Amino acid sequence: MATEPLTDEAIQRALESLPGWSLHDNQLQREYKFADFKEAMGFIVQVGLHAEAQNHHPEMFNVYSTLRIALNTHDAGGQVTHKDVDLAKAIERSRQSASIPR
Repeated sequence: MATEPLTDEAIQRALESLPGWSLHDNQLQREYKFADFKEAMGFIVQVGLHAEAQNHHPEMFNVYSTLRIALNTHDAGGQVTHKDVDLAKAIERSRQSASIPR
């Protein structure tokens, strides 16, 4: 059974608890800036581990010290679901525990 898309209202409520995240093109999106490439790559690995544990894999784009993450659920026709919100929250917890600047 496919995961159900969230309503616009549910997405907006979720974004209230995800500072820095926004909704664009049916995706939860966030950009991070790091001190250098090494720090960015370390965070990408952390995100990858969270994604694999949740069996939900984001789009990630890295250029030197910048990382852009986009989340939506392919099983829900490319819409935002609870899976995306859960992964965004895990990513934020990881960022906070690593003391990575916003």
